[in-house]
Amino acid sequence: MNLTKYIGVILFVTIVFSACKEKYTPKPRGFFRIDFPEKSYHKMSENYPYSFDVADYAEIRHDPHNPNEPYWINVTVPANSAEIHISYYELGKSNNSNRKHLAELMEETRRLAYKHTIKADAIEEQVFMNPADNVFGTIYRIDGNAASPMQFFLTDSTNHFLRGAFYIRETPDIDSLQPVIDFFEPDIIRIIETTTWN
Repeated sequence: MNLTKYIGVILFVTIVFSACKEKYTPKPRGFFRIDFPEKSYHKMSENYPYSFDVADYAEIRHDPHNPNEPYWINVTVPANSAEIHISYYELGKSNNSNRKHLAELMEETRRLAYKHTIKADAIEEQVFMNPADNVFGTIYRIDGNAASPMQFFLTDSTNHFLRGAFYIRETPDIDSLQPVIDFFEPDIIRIIETTTWN
């Protein structure tokens, strides 16, 4: 009987130590998997002074923080906590309180983009021109842990001014949010490239 116990202990110890032959390697820190929908677009159907293509997986909602501005909207993708805030201004004379001057709006847009300098690693400006549809503007790409990785304005210089700002409603962490930013950047570019005035 003692021999059976002795053989059992040796067998148990052999199995335990032979199971530990592989060296343990810690795995790198991971992030949640993010699922993205297929890209497809449609022309927005709302009756606004502007129009552009919007992703089929996005929703257009009136901006709840500005109920007195009928043409201010949020293009949202709730599944990814992403929003593109769109604000619209009529250009014109300063005696009408609803109208603003082009230079004032351009400077305000630039100031809002550069407000992210504290957290940004870099801010890149790119001029946009679409003479066929009379749409001109500037795109601001903001690198780093900024709250808004992309902003833009579009105008015809006489009547219309459209400003857009892209936000992801999560803690700004460029390592985990970069795939989301990369996925939505073509959607923002599509908005810019397809904007027309009504």
